[in-house]
Amino acid sequence: MSKQIRHVIDFADVRNSDVGIVGGKNASLGEMIAALTPKGIRVPPGFATTADAFRLFLEADGLNAAISNAMNKMESGKATLHETGKAIRARVLHGEWPIDTAEAIRRQYRALCDAAETPEMPVAVRSSATAEDLPDASFAGQQETFLNIRGEAALLEACRKCYASLFTDRAISYRKLKGFSHQQVALSVGIQQMVTADTGGSGVMFSIDTESGFPDAVLINAAWGLGENVVQGAVDPDEYEVFKPFLQNPDLSPILEKRMGAKAIKMVLNADGTPRNVPTSKAERATYVLRDSEILELARQACIIEDHYGHPMDMEWARDGKTGIIYIVQARPETVQSRIAAGSIKSYEVIDPGQTILTGMSIGSAAVSGHVCIIEDAKEIDRFVDGAVLVTSTTDPDWVPIMKRAAAIITDHGGRTSHAAIVSRELGLPAIVGCGNATDILHDEQDVTVSCAGGEEGVVTQGLSEIKVREEAIDELPKTRTKVMLNLANPSAALRWWRLPVDGVGLARMEFVVNSAVRIHPMALAHFNQLTDPATRDRINLMTAGYDTMPGYFVDRLAQGLSRIAAFCYPKPVVVRMSDFKTNEYANLLGGQQFEPHEQNPMIGFRGASRYYSDSYKDGFALECQAIARLRGRMGFDNVVVMIPFCRTPEEADKVLAVMAENGLERGHNGLKVYVMCEIPSNVLRATEFAQRFDGFSIGSNDLTQLTLGIDRDSDELADLFREDDPAVLWMIETVIEKAHAAGSLVGFCGQAPSNDPSYAQKLVNFGIDSVSVTPDSFADVLRHVAQAEAEAEAEAEAEAEKEAG
Repeated sequence: MSKQIRHVIDFADVRNSDVGIVGGKNASLGEMIAALTPKGIRVPPGFATTADAFRLFLEADGLNAAISNAMNKMESGKATLHETGKAIRARVLHGEWPIDTAEAIRRQYRALCDAAETPEMPVAVRSSATAEDLPDASFAGQQETFLNIRGEAALLEACRKCYASLFTDRAISYRKLKGFSHQQVALSVGIQQMVTADTGGSGVMFSIDTESGFPDAVLINAAWGLGENVVQGAVDPDEYEVFKPFLQNPDLSPILEKRMGAKAIKMVLNADGTPRNVPTSKAERATYVLRDSEILELARQACIIEDHYGHPMDMEWARDGKTGIIYIVQARPETVQSRIAAGSIKSYEVIDPGQTILTGMSIGSAAVSGHVCIIEDAKEIDRFVDGAVLVTSTTDPDWVPIMKRAAAIITDHGGRTSHAAIVSRELGLPAIVGCGNATDILHDEQDVTVSCAGGEEGVVTQGLSEIKVREEAIDELPKTRTKVMLNLANPSAALRWWRLPVDGVGLARMEFVVNSAVRIHPMALAHFNQLTDPATRDRINLMTAGYDTMPGYFVDRLAQGLSRIAAFCYPKPVVVRMSDFKTNEYANLLGGQQFEPHEQNPMIGFRGASRYYSDSYKDGFALECQAIARLRGRMGFDNVVVMIPFCRTPEEADKVLAVMAENGLERGHNGLKVYVMCEIPSNVLRATEFAQRFDGFSIGSNDLTQLTLGIDRDSDELADLFREDDPAVLWMIETVIEKAHAAGSLVGFCGQAPSNDPSYAQKLVNFGIDSVSVTPDSFADVLRHVAQAEAEAEAEAEAEAEKEAG
């Protein structure tokens, strides 16, 4: 019987349809070698044992009956999960290899060594279950991987351990969770030439944004050394995100984000070939693992792989430390975002949150409240309280039985592609990973609220806050002639709104991006040598490490921050307002105190356009312009429109436009449009002159109300008088729309009024507004009010026409 069995198959002879023979991982490796090697995808060679070889192993050692009996005892309550798994694994590990199977493995291994001209070539030995890596079940990390295995005897022992790992507690639990029969799943073992990533780098890559499901992004995590630390979440990796639609243009560099991880440890190989973790050097911690060219190369490979398979993919990669060549060592279907229905969008809001306790990287977009339960070791599973917030240092597949009972998960370490992140998404749990010290700061039974609703940064706050959940059916939203756009300030949250049928972004506030992504005053970077405070100089030196120049840090960070906003709705317009900090707010940026004057009333002082041509800020504005030029040029986001705030006179507009042109932003060149904020009465009174200098107006109702009524918008004493629907303010709005349209200019509204009161949008539609821009949470309500206003206006026009005809 054994002679009729095919015990091993070379990867080159395996196809994706062979999942039942060699499991999901191995089938995918063979598919890539055969179909994608000609397209530039490099996959290390190797071979796989077959499912038949696994079944023969169990049969030859009489293990089928033993496994069945052990499972029956567990199901009947006569044995625990731990006792059952331990007993089965012990039987498997003492099993003898059938002679033909063992010889087939040895023979194929020798052929692999001969091809590489290396005796006892090191290989990676990975488990590949025949039911894994399916579109609805990832089985992430359920079976074992053994690295740097050398020699025939060691290889056979590693294969036996892989067989045994099919019966770990976590694997048994996961199959039960997903409804797979234990007899239904067989195991193949993949034996693959090792990539010397211990002296290079490695990581994980998704061909989709893992948090929002945005399909046009590639997410890459990277760390020094072997990749197990990234997968298991034992290290905080670098994170890169790339915009896929521009990857075919070799002149563009559409890297949306580069975030440097701590990378405190790396996995290397001992002299005997066994892996171990060592601390990374100071230089490694302060250096990105991948160069920009490598980030783009990997992202292109992700697109090739996704195109071939026809759905989003989850991949592992490794860079050889000797040759610098990047290999794809695994590829499997992405199993979470690709299954989320695109017909609706759910949003969460924490009402009156308590004091922030700690932050980390958010996984998912939900929020929950609950009691903390700190578990340091998976062996403590019995004391976990169902429905609690699980807090731990890191997780691996042993933690799945606890994780599925948790309300939320918080970890000290790990990135967006760590085990904790992957399983949390699959279980639909909010998680905050890489907090650094959650296990030290939090304590058992503490009341907390865990929120992933604010974008990339997850927040843990004190107390059990109320959480508002809202779900919108996208196909039920009306269509309107008036454009309804979004106001966005947080780049990290931008991608989550890609499913909304928006007409673009009417207001992206640059100062918010500067505050979150740059954090350093631009003049402190442009004139670093003028800084007199040593502590400030040290902090700036630390933050700008890895950049060729300090101004380059500002330009790069700002361009990347804005690019996420420009990407989610490309090619629809995204209006970026140049910085509109007031002097007291600029002074709060690192290094800002030395460059900002003290003003009694910053609200109507040295802000907006007046700064851009002033000698005291002109060099800082030049960096803003250079960031926009990079965003529109090198990065490819030509949908970006520039908007100038607080421009008091047409003569001031001329000065600003001249400075912009000096710094690579010439109105009309390469399709650049420049808008002006309409927030000062002079913008309305001299609208015809402003229209000669700008392509459009965007009404900011807060400042326009403030300056029309003479009320400080931040005054508590005058709050009752501050009304954006005051007749004088409404006259201003209607007048500027009339004058702008007469001059051939568009007018949008980006003020807060429609977001606070969606019915306000009806007034704007009646005035003939071209677009209304609102916050994401009010988008659906405003859209409905706009549609209602348009319908009423149309009905009124028809009635008037009938009256005249009659």
